[in-house]
Amino acid sequence: MDYPDTPVEGISEREQAFDRMRRTVSLFAGPALLAVILLLPLPQLSPEAHRLAAVLGLVMVYWVGEPIPIPATALLGPVLCVLLGIESAKAVFAPFAHPIIFLFIGSFMLAEAMKTHRLDYRISVWVLSRKWVGESFFRLFVAVALLPTAISMWISDSATTAMIFPITAGIAAIVSGVAKGAGNRFNIGLFLAIAYAALIGGIGTPIGTPPNLIGIGMLDRLAGIKIPFFVWMQLAIPIMAVMTAVMILYMYFRYRPPAGGMGGLARYMAEKKEELGPWTRGQKNTLLAFLLAVALWLFPGVVAATAGTGNRLYVFFEAHLHEEVVSLIAVMFLFLMPVDWERREFTIGWDDAKRIDWGTILLFGGGLSLGGLMFSTKLADVMGKMVIDATGVSSLWAITAVATALAIMITEVTSNTATANMLAPLFISIAATAGVPIAPPVIGVCLGASMAFILPVGTPSNAIVYGSGRVPIRAMITAGFWLDIIGFFVIMGGLMLLAPMLGLAG
Repeated sequence: MDYPDTPVEGISEREQAFDRMRRTVSLFAGPALLAVILLLPLPQLSPEAHRLAAVLGLVMVYWVGEPIPIPATALLGPVLCVLLGIESAKAVFAPFAHPIIFLFIGSFMLAEAMKTHRLDYRISVWVLSRKWVGESFFRLFVAVALLPTAISMWISDSATTAMIFPITAGIAAIVSGVAKGAGNRFNIGLFLAIAYAALIGGIGTPIGTPPNLIGIGMLDRLAGIKIPFFVWMQLAIPIMAVMTAVMILYMYFRYRPPAGGMGGLARYMAEKKEELGPWTRGQKNTLLAFLLAVALWLFPGVVAATAGTGNRLYVFFEAHLHEEVVSLIAVMFLFLMPVDWERREFTIGWDDAKRIDWGTILLFGGGLSLGGLMFSTKLADVMGKMVIDATGVSSLWAITAVATALAIMITEVTSNTATANMLAPLFISIAATAGVPIAPPVIGVCLGASMAFILPVGTPSNAIVYGSGRVPIRAMITAGFWLDIIGFFVIMGGLMLLAPMLGLAG
């Protein structure tokens, strides 16, 4: 789930009332829990760990209840840590400048340039206007689902859904004209598919969704485990591909199309393509910068896979072209490549760049800060032992299963970023305490945090399609419930097969 900045139109009054109650209750419950934990005798904890446990109690209540914006809570937690003497301000706020923060910033700016110049929209229209889509309902469904999957590997699921939704709405009107009742049922599946595909696609690359980078950053900072861009894709893309295929088949046969073909689609897409006009200079520049970033992100992994990590070229890239540096190089090209030299206008300016999601960046920094403090105060060790004693799990795949299931359940009611921030450091400690490989449970948390299929409030992608009034709440809950279960088994199967092959489970 991503956090919403404003209430989503289309949510029922009952749901809005529940949301107001949730925010009001949590506003007071958070400080109350902080006070209770501070007053409890907890001799197994050091004084600093005791106070940190109280702060974490408040932060988790606020992340789930959202009485204040989630990024603000990410700042409140570190502030309380300084005020309560848990650690110095220098140590508490240092993670906000972790190198991976700049990978966030660079990738967000690249995505903003794509939206500014409508490169993502052009790509979408180009794909849907291909001859292979034709007038076939099945090929249309596959294309509409694969498109957000591919795009959300590089930009947020909410931006992807918002961009593709209007195109899909036009297609849905044609479907309704072809077949009344059956067409409307098929359209429900079509709209749900774009929201779900956008969520699934995000797991494919480290920059596809914040939980991926959170897990990668915490594994690096807290466990000394580095997962390169290419290695993440080797693990995540097969899982993404299987999950996408299963979702397409499940949704297509659950919401069967009307009999016959779909006349009028080719004409509609031709009209949309005509509206785009020729490629603009901004689109060409953005595409070049994007391809440069992708090439530099993937190249070291390809070199390592073919020539080994001792190759001079690989060593050079590791020393000078880290992934966060690559993203910023691509962004610098956007600032330097002109779209109108006479007016000194460039591909993006600061007015464009500053529109990126700074809230997610703050949330990530806060999560790294609190996660690091959990380890430095030994609170994570105590919590890890408590979870192992309470659940009885101690093997690698049992711990990974618990981590994945918890992430899937929690992300339905709170931010996927907050979910990863809460669970990643905990399962790093649990795995370390149990003496099993650390990476698989944490990756399970990251992937599970993207499986928010059940509720409209689970993610803006769901809210967009539900808020349009075209998707009944019962349809989303039912389809989402089964996809959550499917997602758990796909993630677990993928991790059990691929993590050992990539050296992440040994």
